[in-house]
Amino acid sequence: MTAPPPPPASAPPPIDAACCSEEEVIALVHRFYAHVREDPLLGPVFARHVHDWDAHLAQLVDFWSAMLRGTRRFSGAPMPRHMALPGLRPALFDRWLALFRQTTATLGNPALQAQADARAEMIAARFWQQYCIEGRDRPAPAPSDPGDQA
Repeated sequence: MTAPPPPPASAPPPIDAACCSEEEVIALVHRFYAHVREDPLLGPVFARHVHDWDAHLAQLVDFWSAMLRGTRRFSGAPMPRHMALPGLRPALFDRWLALFRQTTATLGNPALQAQADARAEMIAARFWQQYCIEGRDRPAPAPSDPGDQA
């Protein structure tokens, strides 16, 4: 993700609730975010912004259950929250996706893996694209020198 990715060429696969159980969604979310928290690149970012991991994991389970099983428990607006995070860069999105794919590969459910990976790629692309559209991918301007004013 060195440059803003183009919009996804196709829609995500249709939701197939039979691709996984709720227990598999819970396992995916908990395993993945355990890896994220230990990751030297992602761990510090999450540590700065997630203060109640139990609540965050519950919300993420609801989110991924909606994405993978079509449940309707999730209520939230993830885009604005993520857009407010300072200092995101392509390497963070790349690492997030790599860890996600590694986690789905260990779950032993190819249908879940395919669905979850496709949705994760779409989500990461949309988030990074919006981050760039909003100009948040650019470094903050340096503070002006008060001596420069005439």
